[in-house]
Amino acid sequence: MILVNRAVSTTLDNVAWFSRIRTMNRKIHSTLSSSKPDSLRIQHLRSEDSNPESASGASGSSETLVYTRKKRLKQEALEPLEKKSQLCGLPDIEEFAFKKNTRSSKRSTETNITVASASTAGRSTETNITVASAKTTAGNPPENWVEVLEGIRQMRSSGDAPVDSMGCDKAGSFLPPSERRFAVLLGSLLSSQTKDQVNNAAIHRLHQKGLLTPEAIDKADESTIKELIYPVGFYARKATYMKKIAKICLEKYNGDIPSSLDDLLALPGIGPKMAHLILHIAWNDVQGICVDTHVHRICNRLGWVSRPATKQKTSSPEETRVALQQWLPKEEWVAINPLLVGFGQTICTPLRPRCEACSVAKLCPAAFKEASSSPSSKLKKSKQSKEL
Repeated sequence: MILVNRAVSTTLDNVAWFSRIRTMNRKIHSTLSSSKPDSLRIQHLRSEDSNPESASGASGSSETLVYTRKKRLKQEALEPLEKKSQLCGLPDIEEFAFKKNTRSSKRSTETNITVASASTAGRSTETNITVASAKTTAGNPPENWVEVLEGIRQMRSSGDAPVDSMGCDKAGSFLPPSERRFAVLLGSLLSSQTKDQVNNAAIHRLHQKGLLTPEAIDKADESTIKELIYPVGFYARKATYMKKIAKICLEKYNGDIPSSLDDLLALPGIGPKMAHLILHIAWNDVQGICVDTHVHRICNRLGWVSRPATKQKTSSPEETRVALQQWLPKEEWVAINPLLVGFGQTICTPLRPRCEACSVAKLCPAAFKEASSSPSSKLKKSKQSKEL
């Protein structure tokens, strides 16, 4: 009997001991679950399902751990630092180049910007940048432009460029004034995206067929015009433009061409470059510079033009025209086009310019830079690196 009592008391002590351990485990587990981050929390779900099968097959004290991911809380915005510690380098000029001054839009202003740049010794140094508006620099010609222009004239004195013998100003030079003006209009239209040799040959074929007058173009079939002007660039579209232009000239200008810039720009297929060229040649009216792809390229290479209030290159011939007209004397507006076009056809070519043959290379910021990046030079460099 004494043994039975001892066994019962031992069993009760063990049950109480296990109960205490289980209670402690629960407290520890609840403490750990509450200390987990919000992004990963543990929820205890007791298996108290209403389904009797699941309830009978599982223990009443079984637990299931379910992990649920919650959205991260937005971090609070940090307090802004001072200007000197906020900027670590020079800003891009484009960030403030085109901001208009609403208070004094009519006056030219200057902006002083203080930038903190990290030095090698761990100290911050300040750099003052003065940014002038477009009106401040407008009208200031580039350095040595007269010497550069005279050097280009000497290189072009031979007159061996295609533009010298086959340019748009040569179209219909043997015709009466009104017919010649229409021929100049057609030649300017066909010159877009077309070499002078191809354009001159197309005008010659039109002349042989008697199609250099608005009356003849209006009566001719569009397919015939396409065959005659091929292979000029976009010949099919230009044939359509020629028919429309001929009809407009007959109906609105009595067989002649428009004499104003706005009326020329209203014609289909005529842009600013062509309109200014037509005014120069046909009407001897100088209202702007004729800027084509050659003039646009060379002016940027020489550093003659840039976008307003920046040192970046102009992105289009029209931007180049506006920038060039701000400082180039008006007596040079007509001569600058054939001068630079011929220079671009012979020496300052689009690909691999002949900088070694250019007498003004020492004054050109782009001299030998584009030539060194040609495919042949890259091939030579790759061969040399392989040999090493």
